[in-house]
Amino acid sequence: MAAVRKPEVMSPVGGEAQLRAAVEAGADAVFFGVNPARGEGRADGAGFHARAKVGFELEALPDIMGGLHARGVLGFVTFNVLVFDRELRQAERQLMALAEAGVDALIVQDHGVARLAHEICPDLPIHGSTQMSITSAEGAELARRFGASRVVLGRELSLRDIERIKNATDIELETFVHGALCVSYSGQCFSSEAWGGRSANRGQCAQACRLPYELFVDGEHRDLGDARYLLSPGDLYALHQVPDLVRIGVDCLKIEGRYKDAEFVALTTAAYRRAVDEAWAGLPLSVTAQEERDLEQVYSRGLGPHFMAGTNHQTVVRGRAPRHRGVRVGTVRGVTERGVLVELSEVVKPGDGLVFDPANWRAPEGREEGGFLYGLWQDGRQLEGAALDDVRAGGLYELRFGRGAVDGRRVREGDPVWRTQDPTLAARVKPLVEAADPLHTRPVDAHFVGHVGQPPALTLTDGQGRSVTVTLPEPLSEARNRALDEAGLREQLGKLGGTPYHLGTLSTDLQGAGFLPVSALNALRREAAAALTDARAAAPERTVTPRLDDALAALTRPQAPAPAQVRLHALVRTPEQLDAALAARPDSVTLDYLELYGLKPSVERVRAAGIPVRVASPRILKPTEQNLQKFLESLDAGILVRSGGLLEGLHEAGTTAELTGDFSLNAANVLTTRALLDLGLTRLTPTFDLNAQQITELAGLVGGAALEPVAYGHLPVFHTEHCVFCRFLSSGTDYTNCGHPCESHRVALRDERGRAHPVMADVGCRNTVFEGRPQVAAAHLRDWQAAGIRDLRVEFVHETPEQVREVIAAHRAYLQGDLTAAQLQAALDDQVDQGITEGSLFVPNDFGLLDALPILS
Repeated sequence: MAAVRKPEVMSPVGGEAQLRAAVEAGADAVFFGVNPARGEGRADGAGFHARAKVGFELEALPDIMGGLHARGVLGFVTFNVLVFDRELRQAERQLMALAEAGVDALIVQDHGVARLAHEICPDLPIHGSTQMSITSAEGAELARRFGASRVVLGRELSLRDIERIKNATDIELETFVHGALCVSYSGQCFSSEAWGGRSANRGQCAQACRLPYELFVDGEHRDLGDARYLLSPGDLYALHQVPDLVRIGVDCLKIEGRYKDAEFVALTTAAYRRAVDEAWAGLPLSVTAQEERDLEQVYSRGLGPHFMAGTNHQTVVRGRAPRHRGVRVGTVRGVTERGVLVELSEVVKPGDGLVFDPANWRAPEGREEGGFLYGLWQDGRQLEGAALDDVRAGGLYELRFGRGAVDGRRVREGDPVWRTQDPTLAARVKPLVEAADPLHTRPVDAHFVGHVGQPPALTLTDGQGRSVTVTLPEPLSEARNRALDEAGLREQLGKLGGTPYHLGTLSTDLQGAGFLPVSALNALRREAAAALTDARAAAPERTVTPRLDDALAALTRPQAPAPAQVRLHALVRTPEQLDAALAARPDSVTLDYLELYGLKPSVERVRAAGIPVRVASPRILKPTEQNLQKFLESLDAGILVRSGGLLEGLHEAGTTAELTGDFSLNAANVLTTRALLDLGLTRLTPTFDLNAQQITELAGLVGGAALEPVAYGHLPVFHTEHCVFCRFLSSGTDYTNCGHPCESHRVALRDERGRAHPVMADVGCRNTVFEGRPQVAAAHLRDWQAAGIRDLRVEFVHETPEQVREVIAAHRAYLQGDLTAAQLQAALDDQVDQGITEGSLFVPNDFGLLDALPILS
């Protein structure tokens, strides 16, 4: 499929220095967060963006946008967090301020907020964030339903997946091409929420994926060798995939890294700028080996195309270290009295920052040895001057450091050596980060009108079609000697140094042999360039209207009467758990099986027992997996919908199945909840980002009968395309050659606190790491019942059949009044080895700093 337009190169910006670097390196667009005005924003004072520690102040935004537009660069603002009900009024004010400041688009995660933003300012484009977990054309269409004109695709998609989506939808597509990879699908990570009381869906990722874990297989410890960081992926590097992305017609290539410095932004932007230009022109990539080393040197956990080039679970997570490594420069061959013997694989020089990697033999705790290289010795003599120029890869050299910098006792033969800092890199990137005049310029077309006896005029037109015309006050006189011609005009009008432009095409309308002094022509050019810059910098005219009150007034609560008794629904993941659940007879059973083949007989067993049955869908559906929709519908059971793309597909198909939306749809407020319910859901499980009181308040806003919160279950802390089973229990690369160890082994990860967290695979070979301790809502059930909630769910992961029976029985006893909340909690605690947790349901003491929304009537 031919590319429709040249893709944008979008760069990350965390501050002024990065902004300048991106512009000078040739970014078409930048993205950044904006902090709210004092006294506004979220209850914790943070902005509505997913990098809580960086961002610009709202007051500075008009000037920032004017500066970007003057340079022909688009400014996209991230609004990519879930928004709570108590924050909706602050969110509305922030959205209005962003629209008025002239931002070019909002990158939004929350579906309800996306629709609100679109209603506030229909002229402001909405981009569906990667936090929307979009991996199919149906997911993109769901985002479009909420006002999005572009979606950011999940990083886990291959080129073939991306092309399939492009062929199935005309919504704009944006994809990441460089930077950090989250091990979990964006928008589906609850590790920070579970273990730190802070949410990745709220811009507060604690990076639990970058910690070391131990692997237990069938209860036995499995030695991982040097791969202790088994959830820490390498970084994405898709420069060599740019020609394919251009061919497919992806609209924007995005570089990740708002926490990175200006050097990172400059180097990555320049590399992808040139790659896009070359691919668009049909030229081969010209990136050099040194330039690729620079990209690795500036920041890298190990670069690779990873999922974009196709699945290989052996390479996505190497696991030796979770941090910047830079360039590998050699291997330790011995330790001397004053230094370290290293066989070099890359040339090093005094001043380089080096680190010795001990992962082969030492636990992750403790510092790594390293420092700045003082000098190189060979055959007992120091290499200086010209001798340093003769240092070659493959040679054996003694590397010495400052006194006390490296403890040789903590360095061993075989340790890899990495260069984490290269002083010469700063010199190579300096022109981009310290440019005095505009370095990257954009073409302008010029049209000169010169009729003898009339004032001459110059029109400049930029790539977006904006034009300015400047006319001199005096008429054009007749030439005595050399008359104006196109060659002379091109020479003078092309002198656009110091401006953000270079001359593109020139057209002329000359009548008579006219004469114009060079000084007058230069003045005409300068005035036209300045006028064009002013026109580009002007804020767009927009109509911005508050719409939250209208949106709230339009909401309706469901009319169906709620059942008098609370219903208890059980979710099981194994046939053995199903046996126990059938014996306990909950009000419904949900089947969440790894193998689809076992679903139909189990559905029939539940139905034969006279119990309503549901089947759980995967949380992620890629383009080739969307046919699962027909299979799920064919089971003639209710469906627990976990994928936005599946919800869109079911809604469009007019399914007759009873649908329940799960937590993974990320309903965090009344706007999103009500909108998702309107797509055919009977009930909805709120996102795990809500605490217990927020669930109570949401029930008051949408009606308790519309919610089905989880009363007992293990928080799904990571949901990953990367397969731990394939990586560490096989030598295969994907499901075609791994031998399916997930079907015959039970796996758990033990963290630094000694807690074991089960890992399970789904039908798409994606892994979910569950919090080892069940999260229990016992202390909050009375409030939920008082708010009208009549459906509760208990979920099981690795529980035994006996535990399944006891958990269901304990909840039944509470609901029948035979146990108090405290007794229920104690009974559940007795059932598990690692204890229970309140987890994300915990209500902090300072909760409620913002006013609650009024209960809707």
